[in-house]
Amino acid sequence: MCLGIPARLESIDNENDVFFRTGKISFGGISRTVSLAMLSEAKPGDYVLVHAGIALSVISEEEANSVFEYLKETGELDEEAMQQGPPA
Repeated sequence: MCLGIPARLESIDNENDVFFRTGKISFGGISRTVSLAMLSEAKPGDYVLVHAGIALSVISEEEANSVFEYLKETGELDEEAMQQGPPA
């Protein structure tokens, strides 16, 4: 089973390169660079579902918060990261 984690897209690099488009995401205070090759419609401020370094889909903020809460309830989310709250 694969688990995609929601994260907030902070910025986009290589905007005009469809195949090598990347972006900076934030999840619980942790920042990473991910591939946006599958999401031409993604823009900064969107929440995206990320798996293995690839943003797979744009999701709503409500859906992202729902996943954060579920992970918190099941103990799968680091308490320190949750104290910082979901990315704003």
